[in-house]
Amino acid sequence: MKFLPRSAWETRAGLIELLDALGVDQGDTRFVGGFVRDTLLGSDSADIDCATRLKPEQVVERATESGFKVVPTGIAHGTVTAVLPSGPIEITTLRRDVATDGRRATIAYTEDWRADAARRDFTINALSADPRTGQIHDYFGGLDDLDAGEVRFIGDPLTRIAEDHLRILRFFRFHARFGKNPPDAGAIAACAARANDLMTLSRERIADELVKLMALPDPSGTVAMMTLNGIFPPILPEITDDAADRLSALIAAEGAAGIAPDPLRRLAALLPPDPGTAFAIAKRFKLSNTACKRLFAATGPTDPLQAQALAYRIGRESAIDRLLLGGYPATARDLSDWPVPRLPISGGALVARGLREGPAVAATLNAIEDRWIAEGFPNRPRVEEIADELVRRALAD
Repeated sequence: MKFLPRSAWETRAGLIELLDALGVDQGDTRFVGGFVRDTLLGSDSADIDCATRLKPEQVVERATESGFKVVPTGIAHGTVTAVLPSGPIEITTLRRDVATDGRRATIAYTEDWRADAARRDFTINALSADPRTGQIHDYFGGLDDLDAGEVRFIGDPLTRIAEDHLRILRFFRFHARFGKNPPDAGAIAACAARANDLMTLSRERIADELVKLMALPDPSGTVAMMTLNGIFPPILPEITDDAADRLSALIAAEGAAGIAPDPLRRLAALLPPDPGTAFAIAKRFKLSNTACKRLFAATGPTDPLQAQALAYRIGRESAIDRLLLGGYPATARDLSDWPVPRLPISGGALVARGLREGPAVAATLNAIEDRWIAEGFPNRPRVEEIADELVRRALAD
C-alpha cells in the first residue's frame, strides 16, 4: 500500500473545508490525475483536481453552503470549479464513456471509481488518492509504471486512440516528460498506424500539445521519434527530416547563452527557415497575433554583426530568437542585457529647423534613423549633427 507524501497542498487555504463539505470522510471525493502523479514524483502541483461520487448539483450546493464561490466551468461534462482563497479547484463527477468519436465523448455519471479511472489515457494518469489518509488507489499498475518511467496506455492502445485521437500527441509528450526507457512498442505502432486520425482534430488542440511538448527540458529526441514514425505529416507537413537536429542545436544554444527556454522559439526550430511559411503555419494553428508575428520574425535571416540593429528593428526578443536559431549564443547573451535605445530626436525638431510638415519630415527622420543605426546608435549630439546635415540637404532639394 502506498500513500501520498505530505506536501504544500495541505496548507492551502480553504482546501480542507471544501473537502469536508464534499464528503471525504465518507469516501465521496478523492484527488485524481496529474496532481497525484506529480506529488508522488516530489513536484508541488499548482493545480489540484478532484473526482467525486456526488452529482454536479450536489457539489455546487455543498460548496456554496460552505461559503465557496462555484463556477460551472464544464458542467456539461460534470465539472465545476470551486474558488478558494488559495486558488481554484476543479471537481468532476465520476464518469463512464457511453460513446466516443475520436474528438469528444458522450458520458454518463457513475459511482464506480475504477470505471472513471478506466476513461483516462495512461496508467500514470489514472491514480487517485484519499485526501484524508493519503492512500493511493491504483487500478492499472500506474505506480509501477511511474517508478519505472513507463508511459503505457490503459488497455489496448488502438482502442484508446480511437476514443480520443489527441492521445497520439499526448503519448509522445508524456514520454518526453516521464519516460526513462525506450517507448512501449505497441503504443508506438498504434500511434504510427493511426497518425492520420490527427487530421480530424481542431488546429487549436494540436497547437496546444505541440507548445506543451516544446516547453519540456529537451524534446528533441521525441521529435526525432515522431518524425521517424510519421506523426508529423498529417499535422505539420512542412516539417523536414532535420527538424530534430535544429531543435537540439537550439536547445544547446539556449543553454550556452544562459537564456530561458521558450516553447515558441523551439516551435520555430521545427519550421522551415522561411518567414512566410512560418506565418502561414501559425495562422493555420490559430495562434495569437503576437505568436504569429513572433514566428514570422524568428525564422528570418540574421547577421550576428548587426545584432543590435536587428533588435532595434524587430525587437530584442525576436532578435534573440534569430540569433539562437542561427547558432550565435554568445551574441544572444550579450544582446539580452542591451537596453534598446530610442531615437533621440523627433519630427518637431526637424520642423523647427525649417522643414515643412508632411512627407519631407517623415523621409528625413527615416534617413536620420538609418544613419544613427548604421553608426552604432551614437548619443544625442551626434544625432543633432546628422539632423543638421540631412535637413540642409532636404531644404536644398
